[in-house]
Amino acid sequence: MLSEEKNRRLTQVGPGTEMGDYLRRYWHPIAGESEFDDKTIRPIRILGEDLVLFKDLSGNYGLVDRQCPHRNADMSYGYVEQTGIRCSYHGWQFGADGQCLHQPYEQACDPTARMCKSTRIKAYRVQVKAGMLWAYMGPEPVPELPDWELFNFPNGFAQAVFAELPCNWFQCQENSIDPVHFEWTHNNWTIRQGGDTGPYVPSHLKLAFDEFEYGFTYRRLREGEDENNVMWTTGRVTLWPNGFYLGHHFEWRVPIDDHNTLSVLWVLSRVPTEQEPYRQEKIPSWYGPIRDPQTGRWITSHVANQDFVVWVGQGTITDRTREKLGQSDKGVVMMRRRFFEELDAMRENPQHVPKGTILDPELNKNVFLPSACRDEMLNGLPREALAEHPLLGPYLKDFFGQAGQPDDVRAAYEEAVGQKMQGAKLFVVHGSRK
Repeated sequence: MLSEEKNRRLTQVGPGTEMGDYLRRYWHPIAGESEFDDKTIRPIRILGEDLVLFKDLSGNYGLVDRQCPHRNADMSYGYVEQTGIRCSYHGWQFGADGQCLHQPYEQACDPTARMCKSTRIKAYRVQVKAGMLWAYMGPEPVPELPDWELFNFPNGFAQAVFAELPCNWFQCQENSIDPVHFEWTHNNWTIRQGGDTGPYVPSHLKLAFDEFEYGFTYRRLREGEDENNVMWTTGRVTLWPNGFYLGHHFEWRVPIDDHNTLSVLWVLSRVPTEQEPYRQEKIPSWYGPIRDPQTGRWITSHVANQDFVVWVGQGTITDRTREKLGQSDKGVVMMRRRFFEELDAMRENPQHVPKGTILDPELNKNVFLPSACRDEMLNGLPREALAEHPLLGPYLKDFFGQAGQPDDVRAAYEEAVGQKMQGAKLFVVHGSRK
């Protein structure tokens, strides 16, 4: 268990908090690029700050304070110009860097624009990568936005999926270093939801956790498996500070504030080699529902949705003074300890370089992460072999990652892989399918 004070250190993310200042040293995915196909401005809340994300008429993105510094009008009701965003109250215009560019009446009174030149709005950096918009809200030096190898694999269909969850980010991230939950939250629960009482999937027998430059790896061994199994030799990656990497997809848990989290799921589905060469022109993004509108209950049919239920069910900010940890929680303990070490180092030395940040552009090219299916994702498989693959094959049957995939995204994926989705029941045969 943790003390209340330690729990606060992990969970508070607003400006001026230890964890908030620490997480601001990293790039975070905050929206899908395709969201701006039909709009130019949207309000957004990240790390306890109310902001406005916009795309100006030149195609450049900006992330600025939601309140205009003139008289606090809501900038989410402003409008974009060729450069920057303009407040709809008195027309003050700001660039993506926060500098005021135009104050119409003030400059009519003072053509030297002294007030305009001295006026700035809070602004943060935005970059586009892998069909997502990423924000950096911290100080100099600005680290590189990681160019993870999977982002550059050819012949794949990618999609970015979002959901807003009413719970703290850290209990979501602890899930990323908890292998035993796969057995019960995904495999066996899906069996029970299908109306069967068994048999359950093979049980976990052995776990191992190791730290590396970009996070942790966890390895697991189940009944009937030996130590040559890829889940033991390679395993999964708990991506520092708030991600998860499974070889064919990423997950991020981005704090909206202390009580809400933006879940981001980025999936690359490898097309069969018969469909090569395939080049995706645009990566779609979409928001999935989290509750059944008929019953009001949480959706539990898809993998991410099953995770959402157990995260939110722990409480808005789970009370870690009441928990009783066991042998399966060794990874959780390791991750917490590492966060405390990082926060202590930042407290003692504000120039501390946070774990896993990349400062050298030359090192930020196709950055490798351990993967249990790297060769298959990079080189591809014929349709028949892909369909039989325990990790990748289920995606040829249905998109089981998260509920609510839009029809147009489904149709584009079916065209990419060259077949219709079957909607088959998943996860119940082999414990390593997610």
